[in-house]
Amino acid sequence: MNEQKLEIVKSKNLKPKPQSDQIPFGRTFTDHMFVMDYEVEKGWHDPRIVPYEPLTLDPAAMIFHYGQTVFEGLKAYRAEEDRILLFRPDMNFQRLNRSSERLSIPPIDEDQVMNHLTELISIEKDWVPSTEGTSLYIRPFIIATETSLAVAPSQSYKLMIILSPVGSYFTGGLRPVTINVEDQFTRAVKGGTGMAKTAGNYSSGYQAQAKAYKEGNADVLWLDGMEKKYIEEVGSMNIFFKINGEVVTPELNGSILKGITRMSIIELLKKWDIPVVERKISVEELYKAYEEGLVEEAFGTGTAAVISPVGELNWLGRKMIINDHQIGELSQKLYDTITGIQTGKVEDRHEWTLEVK
Repeated sequence: MNEQKLEIVKSKNLKPKPQSDQIPFGRTFTDHMFVMDYEVEKGWHDPRIVPYEPLTLDPAAMIFHYGQTVFEGLKAYRAEEDRILLFRPDMNFQRLNRSSERLSIPPIDEDQVMNHLTELISIEKDWVPSTEGTSLYIRPFIIATETSLAVAPSQSYKLMIILSPVGSYFTGGLRPVTINVEDQFTRAVKGGTGMAKTAGNYSSGYQAQAKAYKEGNADVLWLDGMEKKYIEEVGSMNIFFKINGEVVTPELNGSILKGITRMSIIELLKKWDIPVVERKISVEELYKAYEEGLVEEAFGTGTAAVISPVGELNWLGRKMIINDHQIGELSQKLYDTITGIQTGKVEDRHEWTLEVK
């Protein structure tokens, strides 16, 4: 694919920047956004950076009717000496294309879009906050735009990237959360879209999340859709358990998202010679290990929260209090290492970061 010239239109009405210690997650957006269109005859074309503004779409645009959309989430961090770092962004664009394939959306040229993203962040670099725990959240997404009610893949699409300065995903910051094990609703099944980042995967979990919140939980732990037996992932994170010295995480089975933080954690654990295994683990097995005093730590991993220690799991009226609601030693070390690499405080020996010039 030939490199296409990037058009840049600067905003004439710049917004005031929020205070770094007063940024709610995903509510504030920067001055500019990236847009690119797709048509069957042209392929992906007209890459441009333009002022952030509302979209105008036909009421019959297919995104509204059949949910053909995918998205990603990654972050830019302000490091020492005012450097701006991205964390493994190539993995995000690879995953975006995997999601697109599942949703019958044409693939993007990952290298080209990466170049356009770094240009966008360079323009918006003053929006990258500097307070500890903050970052610039990056949301690439693709929507189907063809005007048609036919049940078929769209013939036109729009790729966009918007940016949002953010604080901590959970309002309490890095502290153990309480999670409800969901036994009624189903998130995904093998052969479905659970391995893709697509909109319906998230909205279909709202009822279970509302129930969990009402009962004092921060999130939902999903079980497999067939037997309601095997642990899969948390609503916004992959999940890990440290059981009798070994770290266990559910294996990727076609219904679990291949998390980039998850992958990084596994690589770190192997480098540290800490036993880690990807396999099926049932909630019954976990509860039995808990009763035997073998569950030492539990934590979720994801771009938004990075590491989120789990202090309590609620399952069918039974409570599993993990590490006395305290952050585990391994959870803390992983958090410090990942966030340290992301912000340049820890040497990046893995070539995980990309500096935006």
